[in-house]
Amino acid sequence: MRRTRRAQARLRQRLARFRRKLRAATRADAKAPPPVSPLAPRGFPLLAPVAGVELATAAAGVRYAGRDDVMLVRLAPGTAVAGVFTRSATRSAAVIDCQAKIGGAADAGAAILVNSGNANAFTGARGDRAVTEIARAVGDRLALPAERVFTASTGVIGEPLEPGRITAGLDALEAGLATDGFEQAARAIMTTDTFAKGAGGAIDIDGAPVRIAGIAKGSGMIAPDMATMLVYIFTDATIAQPALQEMLTRLNARSFNCITVDSDTSTSDTLMLAATGRSIAPPIAPGTEACARFETALEGVMRELAHQVVRDGEGATKFVEVQVTGAADDADARRVAGAVANSPLVKTAIAGEDPNWGRIVMAVGKSGARAERDRLAIRLGDIRVAEAGWVAPDYREADGAAYMRRAELVIGVDLGLGTGAATMWTCDLTHGYIDINADYRS
Repeated sequence: MRRTRRAQARLRQRLARFRRKLRAATRADAKAPPPVSPLAPRGFPLLAPVAGVELATAAAGVRYAGRDDVMLVRLAPGTAVAGVFTRSATRSAAVIDCQAKIGGAADAGAAILVNSGNANAFTGARGDRAVTEIARAVGDRLALPAERVFTASTGVIGEPLEPGRITAGLDALEAGLATDGFEQAARAIMTTDTFAKGAGGAIDIDGAPVRIAGIAKGSGMIAPDMATMLVYIFTDATIAQPALQEMLTRLNARSFNCITVDSDTSTSDTLMLAATGRSIAPPIAPGTEACARFETALEGVMRELAHQVVRDGEGATKFVEVQVTGAADDADARRVAGAVANSPLVKTAIAGEDPNWGRIVMAVGKSGARAERDRLAIRLGDIRVAEAGWVAPDYREADGAAYMRRAELVIGVDLGLGTGAATMWTCDLTHGYIDINADYRS
């Protein structure tokens, strides 16, 4: 009997491996891109060139054959660079290198090089050497010190990155540098993304335009712990680096650190903001009216990019905003919002269009935040579902079910305890997420 069971187990394992290989072969033979998320915007936005920013892409064959997988950005002398990075204890060699370089002298200009397909994470000293070799090669090519070359890698963890594949394409990358390459750059850094992500904005200061343009990649392994994915934002404003860094850190807490797809934080999360100072507008100083308007525009770009990442969540069919009010303080509100947004039970109910508000009650209770049953209220959109420790007297299950059929949902939780508030954005959890991740590496 034991031999029969072991034989059956081995047979099931072989069958599972065969099915995975068959799915991979089918995808490879079809050579068709994955279906675009149903929550995707209608197209990539028209982003105006940002003075002092040039972009180029090339196919290095790091992992993906037949498409560009490397992005190079050249930034004009005088560019101030700010950044925030993953706090993961297993962050990649590129992240560690960038963290050490942020805040350096801006006189010589700067460059950013990103590859997709390989994260160069958990690759030991070999990964460090790859980052050093790439940074030096880019610096030599563009006449920049290696300390002003920032790199990033995204893709499979634990596989060595061959720097020669990337450095061999620097001639083509330098020759292709242009001011209008935002969409191509956004596509080159994609992994499981189904659409390229971009957003832009502009303001006038004393009659002179100041432009902002950003691109992002991210679809899975998304959870708020700094910035969640790769994001590059550019402006021609003149802002001192310390002020730029402070602004980025503050706005990040209200945008990228408020999204989650699957509660997993990447080893490679990187958010960089470069201000070239090439606008003819006067410098932006902290505390001024111009600074406030610029910050509002920048936050709009960051939030739009963050929302696009959620809309492209792996397998997502619903975009969900979780609004928490009435908490004892903002920290408690964030705990509740995160517990609801990350709950697999809440997210699968959303995928099934099931108004199972009991799962929201569960998430509130497990969050660790202060909560009292008889003060708690829950709503789906404008529909009051529960209050005073029980189902709302006017709630009808049919109304909740009809609301859950929408593509964009709002879950409201009022704890009735204080003025603390927080908002997070997430998506549903479907079988598509499993399909994408079950054989991502193989």
